[in-house]
Amino acid sequence: MTDTPQTHSPQIPQESGFARFLRATEIDPRLLGMVGALLLIWVAFEAYSTFVLGRPSLLLGASQAEANGFLTPRNLWNLSVQTAYIGIMATGMVLVIITRNIDLSVGSIMGMVGMYMGLLQVEYLTPALGLGHPSIWIITVIFGITMGALIGAFQGVLIAFLNIPSFIVTLGGLLVWRGAAFLVAGGKTIAPLDDTFSLIGGGSFGALGKTGSWIFAVIACVFVVWAFLNGRKARQTHGFALRPVWAETFVIGLVCAVILGATAVVNSYIWPIGNIQKYYASIGQEVPACAQKGGDIYSDVCASFGHGFAYPVLIMIFVAIAMTILMTRTRFGRYVFAIGGNPEAAALSGINTRMMTVKIFTLMGGLAGIAAVIGAARQNSATNAMGNLDELYVIAAAVVGGTSLAGGVGTIYGAIIGALILTSLQTGMVLIGFGDGSYQRIVIGIALVLAVWLDIVYRKRIK
Repeated sequence: MTDTPQTHSPQIPQESGFARFLRATEIDPRLLGMVGALLLIWVAFEAYSTFVLGRPSLLLGASQAEANGFLTPRNLWNLSVQTAYIGIMATGMVLVIITRNIDLSVGSIMGMVGMYMGLLQVEYLTPALGLGHPSIWIITVIFGITMGALIGAFQGVLIAFLNIPSFIVTLGGLLVWRGAAFLVAGGKTIAPLDDTFSLIGGGSFGALGKTGSWIFAVIACVFVVWAFLNGRKARQTHGFALRPVWAETFVIGLVCAVILGATAVVNSYIWPIGNIQKYYASIGQEVPACAQKGGDIYSDVCASFGHGFAYPVLIMIFVAIAMTILMTRTRFGRYVFAIGGNPEAAALSGINTRMMTVKIFTLMGGLAGIAAVIGAARQNSATNAMGNLDELYVIAAAVVGGTSLAGGVGTIYGAIIGALILTSLQTGMVLIGFGDGSYQRIVIGIALVLAVWLDIVYRKRIK
């Protein structure tokens, strides 16, 4: 009689309920981590300003007129505007880093393009076309984006066809373009710029307003529903697994709730009294009592003058959507990830890696041009200091947002959230009294090192 060997089936670890939830909804755990970090930063600054500095808080029942903490409509609106141009450049930096390159020159490109746009307006377009001509801002925007793209293309050619490392080319660009920005006007500030052009930078008149923002929010929610339904249909067509209906509904509801909540916040930030007075003066009507000295700006009449979404934020949103489509729905995006994953294999498979490099740096330069448009418009002037050290914040935003310096990994939405995290740190430190740039750079540097370390840990765990 022989013994029958007993076979033991391997123990399959039980999946937690939260893990099943993430798998069903297909929410990226790293996205949750970034959002959690952002909310933690916001709550920490609000708590410090409330309990340490003794400032009234909306969360503790203070009125909007009294509140002076971090989580106020005014501060969050300004935060969104300050994030815009860094976020725009960070979306391009994602592509650069994914392909195992780096661009240290974007801040200098932004500064030089801004100076040349100011020179174009003040010295050429205004004398030729007349003050306030409607085509001035259009020509300036096209010129700025084109100039940035050409500079990026030039650097891309040096990297791709002369085999000079991107670090060296863009480090040289950082110095060259910053010097050129100084020489174009001898270090002087060029101002003022065209009034219509200045609206692109935001402000009370450079925003959608309450009604326009709600219309935008509704359209955005309809677009979200359409995108999810279209994606579900595409999965069915190609035989891919579908999300459960409850998971699909939850994600759609969550995204729309964020959109509507953000809209309510930006609409809660009321115009300054001076701007309300200017508006009524421009239409020839009597200024309401709420906008006069001693009036209640939060009364029904004046409360209708909410800022809404600023134009820089809308530009960032449209850039982020376009870049996401480019990265996830086009051959160009697939080539970017292929080059980042294995450049040699990508070249052997027939991808023209040199031309791809030129295209990526051209795109990065064009985005720096858009950022220059927003920066110059927001300041209503062109200065040599514009964009100074912003290349470091752009790189940090991409890395904090989950883009791996090892290449092959990165998302557009991660870069936007990374930019929002860094801007929140800067704004919060100013709010609590640490406005010195030295403290801000220390914190940003620590955040960058921490983000890279977390990326290394994460990559080891998924291997």
